[in-house]
Amino acid sequence: MKTLIKKYIIPVTLLVAITAQATAQRKRTVNEKTVVKTTTTRTTVSKRVPSTKVTYKTPKKKVVSVRTIPNRTVIKHRGTNYYYANNKFYTQSRGRYIVIAPKVGFRIHVLPPNYKRVRFKNHNYYTAQGIFYVQVNNEYEVVEPEVGTVVYELPSDYEKVNLDGQTYYEYANVLYEKVQVNGTRAYEVVGIIDMD
Repeated sequence: MKTLIKKYIIPVTLLVAITAQATAQRKRTVNEKTVVKTTTTRTTVSKRVPSTKVTYKTPKKKVVSVRTIPNRTVIKHRGTNYYYANNKFYTQSRGRYIVIAPKVGFRIHVLPPNYKRVRFKNHNYYTAQGIFYVQVNNEYEVVEPEVGTVVYELPSDYEKVNLDGQTYYEYANVLYEKVQVNGTRAYEVVGIIDMD
């Protein structure tokens, strides 16, 4: 009887226990799969938005000017001199230099530090501090991003704006809408503010 138990019953019991445990483990892994679905409501904004339709939520910022710009580079654009230094663009007014958003068409030789590459519809953009560039020969030209382009951060001095009852984010005349991409906060370009 002892040999019967040793030869047949114990091995069969172990086999049943191992099989049940393996089946339980397989079922557990199947049940642990989680699918996250994010639904985003999109508001349509036409690509070009007149500046008269945009309302800024914060009062006008105080314009800060400096007397000199060390190591500046002169950028000629449509017959006017602009200046580039410390990863910022300047214009001159009354002997002082004022930080401005760069005009489309400005060209620089070296991208600012901490730039990021953004790919959208077979276009390679480089973005740094909210400004979009494309490579043209050996230079980088300031461009307007296409509607739908997504970035994961905005410069700290972006502004909240109101357009047709919706809140958007604006930097350098580009309108962004906050979206979720794979569970991460991002900002999608939804329009360009026409300043003319």
